[in-house]
Amino acid sequence: MKTPRAATRRHLPTSPFKPPAAAPPVERFAVDDRVNHDQYGLGVVIGVEDEVAVLVDFRPRQERIPAPYNKMTKL
Repeated sequence: MKTPRAATRRHLPTSPFKPPAAAPPVERFAVDDRVNHDQYGLGVVIGVEDEVAVLVDFRPRQERIPAPYNKMTKL
């Protein structure tokens, strides 16, 4: 007897058992990018840690913002 495979099953768009949607790609920041953060305001990226976190200067303080950057947008 064959076992059913989840990969071969078709899921209807309205099914509550459909596979989860793919996560959106993580936004990339570079040094000297100007950004806006919902909590800290305007800032400038002063360091980048390979899709893990960015270091941002928000005058008068510096903050390390971990990925994903939900509250931060590039200007």
